[in-house]
Amino acid sequence: MSNRLSISSSHDSEIIKEHNKHVIKPPTFTSRAILKYFCSRFTSLFVPKSELAQYTWSDILNPFEALSSLSLRNWCYFLLAFIIWTFDALDYFAVSLNMVALSEYFDRSVSDLSWSISLVLFLRSVGAFIFGYMGEMYGRRWPLMINLFILCVLQIGTGFVKDYQSFLGVRALFGCFMGGIFGNAAAYALEDCPIKARGVVSGIFQQGYAFGYLLAVIFTRAIVDNSPYGWRSIFWFSSGPPFLMILGLYLLRETEVTQKNLIKRKESNTANTKLGEKFTMSNAAKDAFKRYWLIFVYLVLMMAGFNFSSHGSQDLYPTMLTAQKGFGKDRSTVTNCVANLGAMAGGLTLGHLSSFVGRRLTVMISSVLGGVCIYGWAFSSGAGINAGAFFLQFFVQGSWAIVPIHLAELSPPLYRSLILGLSYQLGNLASGASSTIESTIGERFPITVNGESAYDYATVMSIFMGCVFGYLILIMFVGPENRGTSLDGDRDEKIEDEFAATGYYVFM
Repeated sequence: MSNRLSISSSHDSEIIKEHNKHVIKPPTFTSRAILKYFCSRFTSLFVPKSELAQYTWSDILNPFEALSSLSLRNWCYFLLAFIIWTFDALDYFAVSLNMVALSEYFDRSVSDLSWSISLVLFLRSVGAFIFGYMGEMYGRRWPLMINLFILCVLQIGTGFVKDYQSFLGVRALFGCFMGGIFGNAAAYALEDCPIKARGVVSGIFQQGYAFGYLLAVIFTRAIVDNSPYGWRSIFWFSSGPPFLMILGLYLLRETEVTQKNLIKRKESNTANTKLGEKFTMSNAAKDAFKRYWLIFVYLVLMMAGFNFSSHGSQDLYPTMLTAQKGFGKDRSTVTNCVANLGAMAGGLTLGHLSSFVGRRLTVMISSVLGGVCIYGWAFSSGAGINAGAFFLQFFVQGSWAIVPIHLAELSPPLYRSLILGLSYQLGNLASGASSTIESTIGERFPITVNGESAYDYATVMSIFMGCVFGYLILIMFVGPENRGTSLDGDRDEKIEDEFAATGYYVFM
């Protein structure tokens, strides 16, 4: 599809070229096209000088400079989405941080309880599809409000279960509805965000996950360890704050981009509605599928790597600290807090720098440096383990900082929340057995700690993370990047440049 614009100067020819550069075309599988693509993988890692020339050193070195470009409404969208994502993470980590207590209560092994984590990850794709589709059809707000309400009910229900089977059942339902949060929340945070602030906003938004982990650590220590209800209290507590988020969503309108895309969807929905053809795919959907099917496959593979890095370094880490290192509750809390402070610092720093270094290259550099930090993270036993945990999570979650905006820039404009959430959660599905794999293999390496039997989780987790970092370097190197593209529904409409063709513009 193409547009003819009435434009008055050759300067606008550069704007047209920049727009057309970001148009996603259907994949071509000729030998020439494939060779050209792979030859460009190295050169395309780097941000062009012409793009860097738009920024001052102050822009590059000071992430808060970019944040000053956000309007009050941008801040409202971003902060509300950040808080929603934070409590989604808190709800999830309430299980992993109480694994030992749950194991003792249900009289099951840690590897048995880890299946409750895997079940959540396996079923999140269901929610991502359902609520992502709703987000495209009806906007982001109402699907998020429904999601949050149901999650509140399920958290309350989790606190009342009395047997292992019921616990697995409630967590399975939790996984279905948890999966609908990320796609709509990320779209809500980023769609109206100024281009210069996208990297840092993406990084801070993603660290809602780490901030949620940090809050889960703090509240577990403050509430669970001092409540007569034990592990149940954290689930009851986390069910309350989302009601305030529901109120916030009700008061805010949809983003400008979402409003435009909803109008465009209605205009472009030319599917036949005759009897027997009611479910014919619309022209817009057909076009999106032709352009993006290969990118979607890539995004799932990419997100599998990211999710393996996150779950592989976090889910069993508290268990390793207590069961293998012999850390007490206070010391384990401190180390986990330090790790998550590192994650948040990495998200802010590397998310911002990805706008100037490039999304792909940022992840590749972070993966190399993260590999360097593995030893200190896993094998230190003194105070040095805090530094190891800080820097490993700095680079793990620093890599994650690019995920929301990288997915948004590579997703079809009219199906952004669907593809954002679905690719993220299918990657989760692929990595869903991370904690189970680590705990099961770890139990094959028994060791003795202070005269008691334990398992060598540190060695298994270190090898696991080394493999994941290698995979991320490879998958990011071969993948595409569409940094700085428009996020509205007209992104893939190529514009004819009359000036380039004729030397002048025709006024209409």
